[in-house]
Amino acid sequence: MNNRLLHTIVKMLLPVIIVYGIFIVLHGHLTPGGGFSGGAILGTALVLYGLAFGQDASLKIFPESVSKYLESGGVLAIVVIGLVGLFVGGYFLSNAATGVPLGTPGDLLSGGIIPLLMIAIGLKVGSTLMTLFNALLEDE
Repeated sequence: MNNRLLHTIVKMLLPVIIVYGIFIVLHGHLTPGGGFSGGAILGTALVLYGLAFGQDASLKIFPESVSKYLESGGVLAIVVIGLVGLFVGGYFLSNAATGVPLGTPGDLLSGGIIPLLMIAIGLKVGSTLMTLFNALLEDE
């Protein structure tokens, strides 16, 4: 598609959408939202780019191999974070018992291992949306 207005609007909105998605992921332990919601926003931003500029342009900035590694890495990070809680704290995804400082409630650097979990979930969800988008386009 060669629509200059659409390309201009997408180029203007894309950084805002990505920053908002990162904000939602990073503040997931403080506010409603979190890894799933922020990951969905980030994945949708990449899908929007793919719809506006085409699959080839989308694959140049976010190749399928990167998407597959982020999907696997996100799941692996979730399992590793859970196992750290299991071995150190006594149960899977233990938070306070792991010894990670919980910080001051309401601060960005609070919540122990929960922010790490939100980042891992955000990576998994965003990359899965992009993988699904690419798979749907390949079927056509």
